Amino acid sequence: MRPDTPAENVDHHAEAARLERTAGLYPEDAEHLLLQAAAHRELAGDRPGATALYDRLLSSAEPLDHPHLVRALKASNLWEYGHEAEARAIIDGIRASSPRHPAPWVIVAESLESHDELEAAEATFTQGLSLLLGDTETAPPHSTHPLLFGRHRVRRMLAAAHDDWDMLADTLHSAPVTLDELHDPKRVWSLGSDNPAELAAEISRLRAELGAYREALSRPFPVAVLHWPARELTELVTAYPSLATEYPSHEAHLATIEASLRELVASGTPNLGIVTGTVPSYEAFAASEGSRPTDTTLLPQYATTLAARGRAVAWPPERGAACWCGSKRPYEKCHGDSLS
Repeated sequence: MRPDTPAENVDHHAEAARLERTAGLYPEDAEHLLLQAAAHRELAGDRPGATALYDRLLSSAEPLDHPHLVRALKASNLWEYGHEAEARAIIDGIRASSPRHPAPWVIVAESLESHDELEAAEATFTQGLSLLLGDTETAPPHSTHPLLFGRHRVRRMLAAAHDDWDMLADTLHSAPVTLDELHDPKRVWSLGSDNPAELAAEISRLRAELGAYREALSRPFPVAVLHWPARELTELVTAYPSLATEYPSHEAHLATIEASLRELVASGTPNLGIVTGTVPSYEAFAASEGSRPTDTTLLPQYATTLAARGRAVAWPPERGAACWCGSKRPYEKCHGDSLS
């Protein structure tokens, strides 16, 4: 389902049930699929059902890829149906744990904002940006833009003077209507105006804002490059020796991944990612395609399929995050050491 599909055309209960069934068939993708299912439960008004899915993920014996994100979504959902104290406790825990990804910060800050906790929301946006961006002078990753824009919005509502991060948000915003206009508290008053000109102007601003949201939400899954961990690659080449021409060594494989991604970004390709393959998963994919794993044309198709199932990790990693190769070293000191 496309994110911008009108809600009236979607049976959210049925879609949630379908995703939950799919999660049972593909347990390796359960986190991604159940988060989507929980979103449909929320849209259907079944907030207790959504909480049950978040709890199911958090109680799983398998480690989660994004535990802070799951907790943030659970907190936001709980607050919406009267469990404020529990939601606040979870939010406090997330802030104390300092997650290294923007999404949990955005969700908890916007939850505070939606309940008129503007000072707390501003502090949360600021805390997240301080952790993720620090004093760096490089362009902020796209994933941090919602933090900058959200902070700008809340500070506009608090009548706070622009600071460096507000000005940075202004420069990153590309829509025809400026952030100051979009975040002007007086806009809400104009919606109750009897003046047709004022209403028309506000409708124009809202369309611009909606267009920006839809563009962000409707971005396709990443253009993904396939990564084989060392053990998996050894198993793959041992089982299918002809693939040794494709993968002469693990070091060469890692270098090829980084070089390919840099070429893609240099050519202007957005939304890049890396997917990690496993031999059993690849063999199952080959069988589903009626082919053999030795068919090298399957490799990019396998990568695309994993990306479509939500298995892609964005490239390049966030500043200070571990390298995608699994070395546990910071990306900047590993494969990103010469990234311009």
